Amino acid sequence: MRYSTRMTLSFALTAVMTALVLSMVLAVVWEGQFQLYTRQNMQRMVQYMADSLGQQYDVEGAWSDGLLDYMDESSESMPEVGMRLVNADGVVLYDDTAGGIVATVGVRREPVRPITGDGVELGVSAEVVSQAKRVVVGTITYWPAGSDLLLTKTDSTFRTNSYAAIVMAASLAVVFACAIGYLVARALTKPIKRITTTAAQIRNGDLTARTGLSGTDEMGRLGETFDDMASSLERDIKLEHRLTSDVAHELRTPLMAMQATVEAMQDGVMPANQDNLATVAVEVRRLSRLVDAMLRLSRMENGKIPIHFDKCDVVALANDLVTMQVQLFQDNGLELSFVNDTGHRKFMAEIDSDLVREAMVNLMSNAMRYTSEGGSVLVRVARDRRNVLLSVSDTGMGIAKEDIPRVFSRFWRSDASREREAGGLGVGLSLTKEIVDRHNGTIAVDSEEGVGTTFTLHLPIVHRK
Repeated sequence: MRYSTRMTLSFALTAVMTALVLSMVLAVVWEGQFQLYTRQNMQRMVQYMADSLGQQYDVEGAWSDGLLDYMDESSESMPEVGMRLVNADGVVLYDDTAGGIVATVGVRREPVRPITGDGVELGVSAEVVSQAKRVVVGTITYWPAGSDLLLTKTDSTFRTNSYAAIVMAASLAVVFACAIGYLVARALTKPIKRITTTAAQIRNGDLTARTGLSGTDEMGRLGETFDDMASSLERDIKLEHRLTSDVAHELRTPLMAMQATVEAMQDGVMPANQDNLATVAVEVRRLSRLVDAMLRLSRMENGKIPIHFDKCDVVALANDLVTMQVQLFQDNGLELSFVNDTGHRKFMAEIDSDLVREAMVNLMSNAMRYTSEGGSVLVRVARDRRNVLLSVSDTGMGIAKEDIPRVFSRFWRSDASREREAGGLGVGLSLTKEIVDRHNGTIAVDSEEGVGTTFTLHLPIVHRK
């Protein structure tokens, strides 16, 4: 069943249940109150007639034919109400069921029988009192004509019309509930259908498809999140295609160089001497480094490389790295320096010193590779409340802002770095980020094209399992 159909049926069921509950409440409460009202109304009518008869009785001095004629006229004026008049001795003087006047004054008839319906007395009575004699001279009884309840035909019609109105209102409520349910379901399913259609377009290869939904409600936020996910997916797929091309290029370049050299030596074009063999050896080592880096990154991501947390002096670790590589930087025309901003000669942190050393070497190698001769590289150690900060800053070519989110993707390199012959393998930063993640830390990048780049490792001072 479709969602819109379910919603419509749910609204309709709610309306039906509401109507049923209302009907039950009316049957229990309203019906009782209505019957009480009709009884009280008829009681007022019979009391009014009893008072009128009492007054006329005082005028006549006894029950007379004139009084019975008055009863007959009153009965004709109220055809919906049955009447019975009994004198103080129990003689029926007037009875609608017997056709009107049934007794001659002073003649005793049979005892009065109550007006009943289904064994329940239906009539209401009032005593006729002679104010002059201060005695009860008779009893008058009213009952609804042709009804088992104390309802006149007007009352019955009113009750029937009321229930008919309730049924009609309930029916209209169900119709309106269905219409509202359909409209609400349509409004809810419209964005869902748009998301479904967009997802199908993306599945079929249209990576530019977007829902275009926005807003502060749940559907709007869902649409925005879906579009962000689609944009991220499009970007990742494009990056994947680019990475595939990069990997093929990285592998093809050394393979082609080796193949050309080996074929030339086989054909006798080049001698198989130490220089040519050295060229092949260089390319082999390059391939080996690339494969080793990819394998290490894969093992790091899969958690196959164990990590050992020990207290380590990060100031000494960074200073030793600078000391060991300062000559290498000088040979490349670069200045390498170290700054300790921790405020202590020693600063201990729980880290895996070997992995952190590897991460710092990757950052320093990148800084040396992409910084032109005459530039400088600065290694800094600092701290905040919970982390030790290890940073490597250079005065190199920098990274474009739109490229910063992708710098840690494997094999990624900026367009500018691709043009340099000293370009790296494109795996070092991915491996560095994985090392930082294993430490439950973060890595930040601050870069400006033509000015330089700073990579900062934020590593927790105390390791928390």
